[in-house]
Amino acid sequence: MPNKFASKSENMENKKKILITGGAGFIGSHVVRLFVTKYPHYHIYNLDKLTYAGNLENLKDIEGHKHYEFIKGDITDAPFIQRLFEETRPDAVIHLAAESHVDRSIKDPLSFINTNIIGTVNLLNAAKAIWEPEMDKHLFYHISTDEVYGSLDHGGFFLETTPYDPQSPYSASKASSDHFVRAWRNTYKIPIMISNCSNNYGPYQFPEKLIPLCINNIKNNKPLPIYGKGENVRDWLYVVDHARAIDLIFHQGKIGETYNIGGFNEWKNIDIVQLLCRIMDQKLGRAEGTSEKLITFVKDRAGHDLRYAIDAHKIMNELGWQPSLQFEEGLEKTVDWYLANESWLQNVTSGNYQKYYEEQYK
Repeated sequence: MPNKFASKSENMENKKKILITGGAGFIGSHVVRLFVTKYPHYHIYNLDKLTYAGNLENLKDIEGHKHYEFIKGDITDAPFIQRLFEETRPDAVIHLAAESHVDRSIKDPLSFINTNIIGTVNLLNAAKAIWEPEMDKHLFYHISTDEVYGSLDHGGFFLETTPYDPQSPYSASKASSDHFVRAWRNTYKIPIMISNCSNNYGPYQFPEKLIPLCINNIKNNKPLPIYGKGENVRDWLYVVDHARAIDLIFHQGKIGETYNIGGFNEWKNIDIVQLLCRIMDQKLGRAEGTSEKLITFVKDRAGHDLRYAIDAHKIMNELGWQPSLQFEEGLEKTVDWYLANESWLQNVTSGNYQKYYEEQYK
């Protein structure tokens, strides 16, 4: 089915209203910034609960834009979501709000079930209620993860047709939300699209994730906790390239389709950390090899998937998307950003984060 948001000229005339959930988070803030700056004819509503990972400092540069509006709210609150849709009447939803850290899902799976499953269904129900009977003029775009596909050995890639095999509470909750989105398409005819992306990195990422955690710890001469032997493999993508892919899918993707987004950029965790150590030693004026001494191997995570790898040929061939950066270049840009934004890092690593970190990696 054609995408009603494909025509830019049509959009400029109609002043589309777009609701982006989780827009104060890591990936969400990059998507919000891109849409606000690139499409001034849209009105962007940014809905975020502002949990530990949501931070309005991520969007200081666009907070005063006349077609941008931040709304604090919780997608698990069904009456609130219903009222929000009735009042704003968005033409489309880009749904990024989610609990996303595997370690936290192991400690507290219920939070992931509530946010990622119940929250998604609340959004779908509210969209269904206000979009009828002109359902085909709207779009519900759901952002998911490659982790729904499970774990790969040393060969092969995740395709859009790969059967789901989630291995953690986090990936199970995201897999479930994907199924509900497709079910609402099949049952209620809501126009949907889904994308599943590989590991993101870049500015504004909360330092519970590997790359910003290591940057912060190297800077402060703290141990670098690496699960197991660091042999787990991930496919890494610069977050700005992910935002560009979301833009393309939203405007040019086909209704009902799934698109995998990946960087064709596989690295073992230990190799990434060693590369980060070399970059940081150079940036901080330390002798080569200084930071590698901080590497500390810790007990492996329960149910730790060995390898993720995305086959992104569909979005490349159908929509013309390509990653813009080589990993080494993107990693150096990321390091430069964190070193230049020390106050941001200090703000997000204070208080409850320190308690969580000590419990997780003690």
